Amino acid sequence: MNINLKQVITIIIVAILSATVALFGYDYIQKRNLSSTHLSKGIESEFSRNFNQDFNQKNVRLTNLTTADGYPDFTEAAQKTIHGVVHVKTTKAPSRRRQQYIDPFEFFFGFGNREMGPPQPQVGFGSGVIISKDGYILTNNHVVEGASEVSVTLNDNREYTATVVGGDVQSDIALLKIEDSSGNDFEYVSFGDSDNLQVGEWVLAVGNPFNLTSTVTAGIVSAKNRTNIVGEGKSLQSFIQIDAAVNPGNSGGALVNTRGELIGINTAIYSQTGNFAGYAFAVPISIAGKIASDIKEYGSVQRAVLGILSPNIDYLKENDNDKYRELQKIVGVQIDDFSERSPAKAAGILKGDVIKSINNAPIRNFNELQSQIGRYRPGDKVKVVVERNGKEHTYNVELKNDQGSTEITKAIDGMKLLGATFEEIPNSKKQQLGVNSGIEVKSVDNNGKFRKEGISKGFIILRINNIPINTQNDIEKIVQMTTSSNVEDKALLVAGFYPNGKTQYIAIDLSGE
Repeated sequence: MNINLKQVITIIIVAILSATVALFGYDYIQKRNLSSTHLSKGIESEFSRNFNQDFNQKNVRLTNLTTADGYPDFTEAAQKTIHGVVHVKTTKAPSRRRQQYIDPFEFFFGFGNREMGPPQPQVGFGSGVIISKDGYILTNNHVVEGASEVSVTLNDNREYTATVVGGDVQSDIALLKIEDSSGNDFEYVSFGDSDNLQVGEWVLAVGNPFNLTSTVTAGIVSAKNRTNIVGEGKSLQSFIQIDAAVNPGNSGGALVNTRGELIGINTAIYSQTGNFAGYAFAVPISIAGKIASDIKEYGSVQRAVLGILSPNIDYLKENDNDKYRELQKIVGVQIDDFSERSPAKAAGILKGDVIKSINNAPIRNFNELQSQIGRYRPGDKVKVVVERNGKEHTYNVELKNDQGSTEITKAIDGMKLLGATFEEIPNSKKQQLGVNSGIEVKSVDNNGKFRKEGISKGFIILRINNIPINTQNDIEKIVQMTTSSNVEDKALLVAGFYPNGKTQYIAIDLSGE
């Protein structure tokens, strides 16, 4: 009995001692962690102060990109961005010819129902990004292409009529402009550096999917320099691939980094259903920004060429596997031949040379070469490093345009080419003529396109490119979109008549020749 009592007492003493040790140990660890936290915050605060002093930036502070629980924190990036991303609404005049297919870009853009019946105006929706305080907006060309009206709604629900400054089919980038009557500045999104973007880096997609304004989704950069994503006509392709959710209506919206800086314009999704399936693509701001600058300054995109031809990898993959495998081992772009009046050949570069870098930017494949050259203009000089017989050689190459000169290509003044003035038709006269739309040609110049094609004073224009015409502004918009496109055939199809005459269809060439 005494033995049992001693055992019980021993157990109680051990339990008390264990509890005491545990209690004091826990208190010690908590105090140590608290001390460590204060020390860490002190170091960060000191570093932040030093950083501010070095650059004399009173408002600069270090941003904590994680929450207290260790999760990524995107709140600051979202707040910096949502007021600079806008909702874009476009209206296209109804087409008399019913479409029997769905263009994948059009589906992404968000056009709605295609029920049979009387032709109705097509209303589309997309997104855009304000890039300057005076109201310039970047969006996708396919969002506004062919639109007779474009309106922009800001995050605070202010609505503006937008002017399409110009668009570029190859890059699928367009530039819009809005004006504020009170002269107030617009909130805009600052440019970031898409060249230094890393695979695996967190990014945000900001836009208006399904007409849901100011929507922010997060993901990572899945890959860079992606090609063969959209149609062959859009040949300038060097996309950022992301896994942030992008859906119909996001087109033209912002891709931003965790600092809220614009690094791309969301352009396309890869999906069999038309909705997000894990892959989305954006045009890098290094390309989109240059396109916008060209459109603003010159009215058209200035494209420089190096004047080289490289082996057709896709063809060799199908027809010459040995040559294909040999080329796959090359890091760079091998020169197979030169175009006529080649700037590269003029500088001394030879067939068989492998381009390794452009202005110190590494070139690993043709996509990277195309992306680098695409940011320069005719007349710019670049340093090209090539490898020849195991040795590197450096050449200074003056880039040219595809005509072999360094001249800047100015936008075509389409209205001047037409050589005509117009007068609006009152509704009472439209009723007498039995038409729903129309504008009258008031006068024509002897050297204008209208005179050349037989259009004279008194001709009533009903439609141009199947779009009803009622004002001179209607004509100007269509002419602007036609002349700023990069298709070879810049033409207008004018439908109209002389009073008491039959309807005529007249083609007007706006190539400027």
